Order: sequence, then C-alpha cells, then structure tokens
Amino acid sequence: VGKGAVMRMGDQDRQAIPAISTGSLGLDIALGIGGLPKGRIVEIYGPESSGKTTLTLSVIAQAQKAGATCAFVDAEHALDPEYAGKLGVNVDDLLVSQPDTGEQALEITDMLVRSN
Repeated sequence: VGKGAVMRMGDQDRQAIPAISTGSLGLDIALGIGGLPKGRIVEIYGPESSGKTTLTLSVIAQAQKAGATCAFVDAEHALDPEYAGKLGVNVDDLLVSQPDTGEQALEITDMLVRSN
C-alpha cells in the first residue's frame, strides 16, 4: 500500500474519533461522534444570523474546559469578548486574529495548524 494506492474502506483499521462537544446534546448526537472531530479543521458555514459564531464560541468554551489552546480567526472583525465570555470562553487565553483578507485568514489558519 503506497502513494496513489486504491483499497477497500473495509480493509482499513477503524479508529475511534475523539470529539469536542458542541455544547448542544442534540447536535452532538446528530453529528454521530458526540461533537466535532478533534484535531481536524472544521468549517462552519451558513447565512447571516444563523448561529455560526455562537456555535463556534460554544465549541471553543468546551475545548478550553478540556485544556485545549484555542484560536478564533475573526474574518468579519466582529468578535464580541463580552458575549464570548458569557458563552463560557476564557477570553484571556483565547488566541484571536483579525485578518484583512481571506488569503490572510487561510495563511494564519495554516500557521496555527502547523504550530500544533
């Protein structure tokens, strides 16, 4: 099995995927693993006022409670520290970046992922 190999999914070892709770039991159940997959990049997308920021901050709060270092790449320059705190985010420990362009946001995200 090397680069470019094709194999059956059933031939691979299955590993449990650790998850971070979203803070919503219903959503955690719907996601099938108890939350969002830990160690993966997750894009939260939706129309304006659909709860993207609230969901993101809730997940950050849960991750911080579990001892994780968290970052918020605020492309909209709209992060409200008071609201984040009310959702349980430790804003003093939160890493925040407010890039000017989408390209900068991707570069910052890449740097954060590579730095572990």
